[in-house]
Amino acid sequence: MGETWVPARALSDFARLDHDRAARRGYPEAVLCESKSVDQVLAIADAVREREAPTLFTRVRLDQRDPLEQRLPGARWDGDARLLAWPGEPPEPTGGLVVVLAAGTSDLPVAREAALTAAHLGRSTEVVVDVGVAGLHRVLGHLQLLRSARAVVVVAGMDGALPGVVAGLVAAPVVAVPTSVGYGAAFQGLAPLLTMLNACAPGVAVVNIDNGYGAGHLAAQIAAPVS
Repeated sequence: MGETWVPARALSDFARLDHDRAARRGYPEAVLCESKSVDQVLAIADAVREREAPTLFTRVRLDQRDPLEQRLPGARWDGDARLLAWPGEPPEPTGGLVVVLAAGTSDLPVAREAALTAAHLGRSTEVVVDVGVAGLHRVLGHLQLLRSARAVVVVAGMDGALPGVVAGLVAAPVVAVPTSVGYGAAFQGLAPLLTMLNACAPGVAVVNIDNGYGAGHLAAQIAAPVS
């Protein structure tokens, strides 16, 4: 394990960054920004820049974006995913392909978060949009691509039926992401979550509602190079 790192006083008041995580687990720590103040996020940014630690800042608010980009030269922002990556360019991809499906256009922000996470963790990614179960021919039109993937991320709200359909068509594991998209009885993503947990096709793993980061991370681990 690396040397013991003692954070600066301002940072230690609210965070202890896990700089050894990349060495320990193979993947660096990410920073969830949504509930943090601008000052807290900037203190974290200073620490990761000082350590030259590649970091994903997820769920970045608009008031945090510009200060972060000023503090981290070379960072790249994606407005759909609300994700800021530093450094901005992902590493050269290794391992297998991760394919991310967005059932509808409204699911695209979560799908983008998943795809960018997998890319910055070192995987080749492809995103396929608007292939929900209301028109199954759209999924079948991408069957060759799906069957070339080592892992498939399926992002869907409403009835959440798409992951089970895809899992019945491919050999790769499917990571299902319920989204909070839908009308009242969707209960902000609870309905698709329950559908995905009850998928009759084997090989479906389910992450939490709107958790594109978690889905992309799991897919990147599944598609990692075989040692």
